[in-house]
Amino acid sequence: MPIGPQPSGRRGTVEEPYSPLNLRLLLAAFGLVVCAALAALLFRAGWTVPGWLLAAWAAVAMIDIVVIQLRRRARRRAEGGKRHSLFE
Repeated sequence: MPIGPQPSGRRGTVEEPYSPLNLRLLLAAFGLVVCAALAALLFRAGWTVPGWLLAAWAAVAMIDIVVIQLRRRARRRAEGGKRHSLFE
């Protein structure tokens, strides 16, 4: 990590770093889609055990998405209602 001033257009400081919840939300959504699609393909191919394992991972990804959204809402309330877009 380079030491020096933060690039222009970036948010956050050393004392108050920018929250990575948006990236975590994106990765959890990607994991949900991939695991659900692969589970469906495995079920159609007759491979039930790996299908159930991927379905369980998809459920974990869905739970993670719910937890992330709750934390984003709590952060928004703590900042006084300031709205953040998904990719800010």
